[in-house]
Amino acid sequence: MKADSQTTLREIVLEYRQAARVFESFGIDYCCGGKRTLEQACRQSNVAVDTVLEVLRRPAAAEEGLDERWTSKSLRELADHIVLRHHVFVRQESPRLAELLKKVRGRHETAHPGLSRLEERFTELASELVLHMFKEEQILFPLIKRLEESTQGPGGDGRSFRGIEFPIQRMMAEHDDAGEALSAIRSLTDAFHPPADACPSFRALYEGLEEFERDLHTHIHLENNILFPRAAEMAGGRENGNAVR
Repeated sequence: MKADSQTTLREIVLEYRQAARVFESFGIDYCCGGKRTLEQACRQSNVAVDTVLEVLRRPAAAEEGLDERWTSKSLRELADHIVLRHHVFVRQESPRLAELLKKVRGRHETAHPGLSRLEERFTELASELVLHMFKEEQILFPLIKRLEESTQGPGGDGRSFRGIEFPIQRMMAEHDDAGEALSAIRSLTDAFHPPADACPSFRALYEGLEEFERDLHTHIHLENNILFPRAAEMAGGRENGNAVR
């Protein structure tokens, strides 16, 4: 596939290994906004389409697709990977970053009053993710695994699982909320650029928040653009996941 201005972000990320990092460097949301064309996304982020395409087409970006293995492996394997890699990361990093935020705010809030809002926004996001991951692990992911099992073997048919589109839509809506929270955090941290007077803890906080954003973008991308569309199609939705927004 040769990407152009009308190619969707989802298609580009599935094709180009470095696309996720390229989009993040330009402040383009490829996970929650994966169905937008590159032109639409660049317009919203005030970035020149030709500039993004030039970076994407560099040799390093045109190698084997970043998510090729997940478009061919089972849904069970992908769901388990999301839990073991990304859910575990959120559970480990959320309390660490919350404690670091509290420490940095306590020492630097007078000079940087925006730290209070940053702490509030991150706390809200972390709390929402706890419930979100619980619903995925206890309800949606087991349902997806049963759906996949129902299609295996002669005469396998997943049409009895068509109702799976409703919980998928709910999770995607919550992903949109998480994406808005990440955008707010990026704005409050000046795109994770610490102020000139930042101490080592201050800098470590911004580095941790940037890594948290990067991991959550990948996490949401794997669900919105690969796991959920494949599950919807398996349950009898239209091809390429068009049954889910």
